[in-house]
Amino acid sequence: MTNASLVINSMEKILCSTYKIRFQDCDPFNHLNNASYINYFLNAREDHLQDRYQFDVFERVKTDGEAWVVVSNQICYLSSAYAIEKVLIESQLIAFTGKSLRVEMRMWNNTRDKLKAVLWTDFLYINIRTQKTIHHPEALAKLLGDMLLPVEQTVFEERRNYFMRRTGV
Repeated sequence: MTNASLVINSMEKILCSTYKIRFQDCDPFNHLNNASYINYFLNAREDHLQDRYQFDVFERVKTDGEAWVVVSNQICYLSSAYAIEKVLIESQLIAFTGKSLRVEMRMWNNTRDKLKAVLWTDFLYINIRTQKTIHHPEALAKLLGDMLLPVEQTVFEERRNYFMRRTGV
């Protein structure tokens, strides 16, 4: 855990990477299917944790028998993503408690001037064997504190409205 903490302290807290929208994930209008946005976002967050923080969620399951499970998603679609389009996906930890996390993820066009969607995902930390929620271990709580970058809005609709005003949607 110490190496990951050192990496986080010297790197950005808003993580970003580029993805290509796949044809198979689109509807007959060539738009990314609404349900597929969540897959793109969660895959991006997994990549961000691994690539930027060297934090492998699946390795944690194997070594510690602990993991996060999604308990809720709140998403707003602001403009369409299209087949074969390159998009930027950002993610950041915006809140956490002893047993939970909230991650905000944003999808932009490739030049980051048109916001396509915003997602808030809430996770609970569980023991895989018992399927019960547990507290984040102390070292993990410190790591989460290092990752944390809160946003001003604490209600999803307020955050959506903020982005709509800011981006002119």
